[in-house]
Amino acid sequence: MSEKKLKLKIVTPERVLLESEVDSLSVPTQMGEITILPHHIPMVANLQPGEMKAVTDGEPRLMAVAGGVIEVRPGNEIVVLADAAEEAHMIDLKRAEEARGRARRIMSEQILNEEEYAATAASLEKSLARIRVAQKGKYRKIHTPESIQ
Repeated sequence: MSEKKLKLKIVTPERVLLESEVDSLSVPTQMGEITILPHHIPMVANLQPGEMKAVTDGEPRLMAVAGGVIEVRPGNEIVVLADAAEEAHMIDLKRAEEARGRARRIMSEQILNEEEYAATAASLEKSLARIRVAQKGKYRKIHTPESIQ
């Protein structure tokens, strides 16, 4: 492994989503968005639902993450244990928009206790993250230099 690369492993309960060398990784944490570069200090942080971006040779790879934990280890190693994660091209935008609609409808039409409200708000947040990532991924795919020629 190059001294200028990070060894990244993203694991969900279902599978290893990604195992690769990257230049940087940006993730949403409870402390805010952080970007990890080579020689970052070791740390552990809780992930928030949102957009995760791995960059390799200037090319971003977008993923939606539903939450989890990130560990930055000595030796330029990063392990992401995600509750759920998907790459932009894997996201079914129609399903994500339907989930967003259901969550919004439940929040506006029903009286929820604190626990139900928190679960519905979390579902809404995950849906919104998936939609943002899918739309950005679709935009990047359509607007690449190759597609303009």
